[in-house]
Amino acid sequence: MNIDDIKQVLIVGSGNMGQQIGFQTAVSGYHVILYDMEQSLLDKAMDRIGKLAKNYIAGRRLNDQSAADALNRIRTTVDAEDAGKEADFVSESVPEDPDLKGRVFAQFNKICPVHTIFTTNTSSLIPSMFAQATGRPDRFAAFHFHDVRFNNIVDIMPHQGTSRETVELIKAFAERIGQVAIVLQKENFGYVFNAMLMELLKSAQSLAANDVAAVEDIDRAWMGVMHTMVGPFGLMDSIGIDTVWKVTDYWANVLKEPQAMANAAFLKKYVDQGNVGVKTGKGFYSYPDPAFGKPGFIEGK
Repeated sequence: MNIDDIKQVLIVGSGNMGQQIGFQTAVSGYHVILYDMEQSLLDKAMDRIGKLAKNYIAGRRLNDQSAADALNRIRTTVDAEDAGKEADFVSESVPEDPDLKGRVFAQFNKICPVHTIFTTNTSSLIPSMFAQATGRPDRFAAFHFHDVRFNNIVDIMPHQGTSRETVELIKAFAERIGQVAIVLQKENFGYVFNAMLMELLKSAQSLAANDVAAVEDIDRAWMGVMHTMVGPFGLMDSIGIDTVWKVTDYWANVLKEPQAMANAAFLKKYVDQGNVGVKTGKGFYSYPDPAFGKPGFIEGK
């Protein structure tokens, strides 16, 4: 298969990243199917994709007509057979659990055509952890997006069994949808940027969990010294505290590290309250006008 053979793209998982990947793919002219297990999740996803389209228009990345055309290229379904039977390329964004991801890919391996390329948008796992479960390890790799609203960097991480042709095809697809691909030479937890980011977030969580400093002061320290527009807790709100907690909790249980367990417990309080960041309107900060975006935040005013 070559890049011109890709016509229909299946997005498995309609959460924040599934929405962004799906919309960016539709913007680039592809027909997109957004799959999830409940129609209510898909309805909520399409509402948020509509808001993402307005964000693109406001940023002059699209005009009204091109945004409408992109939205019309997205179809939703809760029927796995319907979702996968004509898919040429799959992007998966389900929770960060290797067993779950393996089961999802095994299901779609029975449905999708033989030529279909499988990719995972995992943030913290590596593809070899569930490559065999996909049923097509040679046509499988990690293809990881960041926040498409603000950047166009993607990571491509093959595992030892990924064919060279698959890597080249994913790279070509990335270019077709306006992304700049960072191709890893070997598997690495957290890719490149996320490996650095996770250490920052871990340090910030530890400072807060250990009552060294308040959330706002930790962000002020980072923003003031590094001259950034957002600090680590603002970043976690953007990523989704629930997502950050799942990753933190997973590794805490794997490594049995006391500090990681304390960090997971600190994050879990926000998850249990339903305050998981930008997508719920409240996390460490309240949205749409977070305190860190207001004049005088760094000065503590």
